[in-house]
Amino acid sequence: MKHETTSSARAILHLDLDTFFVSVERLMDRRLTGKPILIGGTGDRGVVAACSYETREFGVHSGMPMRQARHMCPEALVIRGNSSNYMKHSTMVTDIVREAVPVCEKTSIDEFYADLSGMDRFFGCWQFSRELRETVVRETGLPISFGLSTSKTVSKVATGEAKPSGTLRIDGGLEMPFLAPLSVRKIPQVGTQTYQTLRNLGVRRIQTIQEMPVELMEQVLGQNGSAIWRKAHGIDPSPVIAFNERKSISTERTFSKDTTDIEKLRGILIAMAENLAYQLRRGHKLTACIAVKIRYADFDTRSLQARIPYTTADHILIPKIKALFDQLYDRRVRVRLIGIRYSHLVEGGCQMDLFDDTDERIHLYRALDRIRNQYGDRSVVNAAGLEARTIGRPNPFNGEAPLLLANRRQ
Repeated sequence: MKHETTSSARAILHLDLDTFFVSVERLMDRRLTGKPILIGGTGDRGVVAACSYETREFGVHSGMPMRQARHMCPEALVIRGNSSNYMKHSTMVTDIVREAVPVCEKTSIDEFYADLSGMDRFFGCWQFSRELRETVVRETGLPISFGLSTSKTVSKVATGEAKPSGTLRIDGGLEMPFLAPLSVRKIPQVGTQTYQTLRNLGVRRIQTIQEMPVELMEQVLGQNGSAIWRKAHGIDPSPVIAFNERKSISTERTFSKDTTDIEKLRGILIAMAENLAYQLRRGHKLTACIAVKIRYADFDTRSLQARIPYTTADHILIPKIKALFDQLYDRRVRVRLIGIRYSHLVEGGCQMDLFDDTDERIHLYRALDRIRNQYGDRSVVNAAGLEARTIGRPNPFNGEAPLLLANRRQ
């Protein structure tokens, strides 16, 4: 599996920091090395954000209720975690990778893709990847694994097989034999529900999908079925998209009549923050930077931003948006426009706040988002944000009253 590829083949590198949060904690306190560690909410209703390999032997995994994890592994040390430390170390690794490779895509706080196609003529992709990994380990002290292949899918799976602190290369033409014996759970895009559907069909190994006609997969799983079928065959032409920390989502509102109604302004900001947070969760993104913008009646425009731990949770974002607005709004004159922006976005799945989520809170957000998915993004609103119910559309509820959330402390 480790002979040189031809120069015409794509060379896609996938890098993943091993148990990233745990590794950072051990870097800060060497006494934690080799000990079972749980990171996340420290209360009984908290959720495991990350766990060490030592705890996984007991069946513990991220996303599990902390109470259950502590019962399964009572010897584990529970650490609440420090988002600022994790962001700092993630930035260190990001800077090293971006400086070294032609095209880098950062897909989460601890995961990267790089397109090394054509570099065989100069360095040799395999040797270059190994040297890059050694540089990351030497300069940051963090363990990291990588997979190298002709596609993002196969490289990501290869990284998973190489962990911990390993490397694996799958040359062109060997993708299917490599994937065949692995569980279908290894395929990116196969979640719990899809896995159960495939299990009900008797499909447990990727080889079984490779032997199935694509029409059968489409019949069972629709378009998702054909996508999974292609990934099972190692077919994934998706490009590495250059990472740009400035990518963001934003919204703003210009008033037909300038206003000094402070409660109205705050209410609109709450609605904006809530709606953009939902857009983040729907797009499986996390934000690490928020900004508020105000334009006064005389067109004087001010803005203020703040870095925050990666999140997509209303109860984290709304208070910070309100605090920025209170700092920014100091002229006490009529306002023409207000807006907010979330930037420094990375992939984050359904993760909201790494160390303050409870199982109940996660279920609440998922339930609210299911309502929004079915009835529209403004079908559920915070009561304090009703002033913004017409943002972006003349009749956002299509004649139906929205479901209100009573004001909570935010």
